[in-house]
Amino acid sequence: MMVPIALMILGALAAATAPRLMARSDWPDREPVLALWVWQCVVAGVLLCCILAMSLSAAAAWESVRSPVFGPAPRVVVEAYALQAHGPWAGVLALLLAGGGAWTGLALTREVRDARARRRRSRDELRLRAPLLPGEEPAGERLVVLEGDRPEAWWLHHSSPQLVLTTSALRRLKGRQLDALIAHEQGHVRARHDLLLHCASALAAGFPQIPVFAAFRDQVHRLVELAADDVASRRFGRLTIALALVELNEDRGVFGPCPTQLAEVPQRVDRLLAPAARFTPGRRLRMTACAVLVPAVPLLVTFIPGLNALT
Repeated sequence: MMVPIALMILGALAAATAPRLMARSDWPDREPVLALWVWQCVVAGVLLCCILAMSLSAAAAWESVRSPVFGPAPRVVVEAYALQAHGPWAGVLALLLAGGGAWTGLALTREVRDARARRRRSRDELRLRAPLLPGEEPAGERLVVLEGDRPEAWWLHHSSPQLVLTTSALRRLKGRQLDALIAHEQGHVRARHDLLLHCASALAAGFPQIPVFAAFRDQVHRLVELAADDVASRRFGRLTIALALVELNEDRGVFGPCPTQLAEVPQRVDRLLAPAARFTPGRRLRMTACAVLVPAVPLLVTFIPGLNALT
């Protein structure tokens, strides 16, 4: 019954070391898509450690769980896990992890509910500010222009996503800058960054004491913007999207000495104007494969006793 303990130690090590290693690295800004993949693998590995430890602990504590978990596995495989040698802690650990899983599901459900409520309010506000004309179909246009003194642009997510722009943004953005802004927003939609943001926010809100989930949320919010910047820059150039960011945000105080909620905008502009060299395809492939090992290691730790028993 050492496997659940090993899994919990492995998950704790990953949760403690991954945020520090990523914070000390400078490559995520150069490869935001790869960094998002690494973060997802780390979080998946931590969650997988908890799920596997819960399953084995519950199988050791209760016979009714043991049969579904091991199914038609040979007797020698079941004996390799020494389930009969468990202590009273097995049931307690299983209940604690099951409670954590239920709380995670509740947090995800709450995040989905809140996201739907925010989208519903956005649609209602959009209908109020831009009412449908006679004969116009609801959500029939992909682009909606609103009167507004502040330059803003955002996607309204529903069955037919719509890009909303204010008239101030149209006045400020010149030439290809508007096309670059639209490409940036389309990058978010095509990569389904909203789903990733919802999952990260739900985990951070459900488990605020676990640093890896808070770091995951903070980094995802930053990295998705960098990834969308790269999508736009590949089509319209880095200078174009950098100028568009400046035009949209120069009146919000983000380029002054006092930090604001959009303090990362100057960093994004600097990154676009002075880009660092990207990784070679071979290095990106190697790092992608290494990231897959993070969730693969808990599976190896779990199945090694059974595989050894069969050999």
